[in-house]
Amino acid sequence: MRKSQSEIINYYDQFNEHTRLFSDYGRLEKIRTEQILNRFLPKPPAVILDVGGGTGVYAFPLAKRGYRVHLMDLSPSHIEKAKAISETQLKHPLASMSVGNAKNIKMENNSADAVLFLGPLYHLTKKSDRIKALREAHRVLKPKGLLFAASISKFASLIDGVLGGFIRDQDFVRIVERDLKNGQHRNPKNIPHYFTTSFFHHPKELRRELEASNFKVKSLLAIEGPLWITNNFDAYWKNKRLRNQILLFAEKIESELTILGASEHIIAIGQKKANPRARER
Repeated sequence: MRKSQSEIINYYDQFNEHTRLFSDYGRLEKIRTEQILNRFLPKPPAVILDVGGGTGVYAFPLAKRGYRVHLMDLSPSHIEKAKAISETQLKHPLASMSVGNAKNIKMENNSADAVLFLGPLYHLTKKSDRIKALREAHRVLKPKGLLFAASISKFASLIDGVLGGFIRDQDFVRIVERDLKNGQHRNPKNIPHYFTTSFFHHPKELRRELEASNFKVKSLLAIEGPLWITNNFDAYWKNKRLRNQILLFAEKIESELTILGASEHIIAIGQKKANPRARER
């Protein structure tokens, strides 16, 4: 196993990724991602491949709605956790659960209606590897199938550093400087909460990479927008009226180009072009 892969697996084994999306700003990311998926996904029982889907936070609810969901993740512990969860979801099982790599998807050509890349792109630090993974998604998609590719904004560390006070730490300042320079996020001292080896996209870079992989980009959307930037987030979220207002505003500004980079996460929705003469390699 490559060092970068083992580092990523160790990072996610250290932190409970399964609970991250149910606390703090993760709740906004989760619900907004679900809203976007619900809006654009084809109707059940479409086949969905969830690559880098962790323990199945998105996969299991989609299966419950009637989709045939294949879950794949780099971390063996995530897949073991998903299998344990599956034992409690017998009425709505996943189609499959396997350890795998986004650059080498074990699935036949033209077999999925939608592919979810809600994590893999920011753990592929080389552009050539990201393009390879995107082309793998293109290969397994049916004509006109949809790819949902999420990325972390290259400005996220700067915003989070000011918000959380990490900017006081010169080690974190150096991390931010590198993020802003070339998007290459590194945490050489493995300081908790400073994330792990990854690549952070400028919104235009994400669009270009999908286009370079033969996708038509239907939408480029801010998942959280700038609304995650508040020290009072938990109080707002506990108030149902305010929570609904935040979600409504997040949707209203999701495609505003001038603030895409202020969102912690960005999602591109790409469509495989229908070309019956094209051959997948």
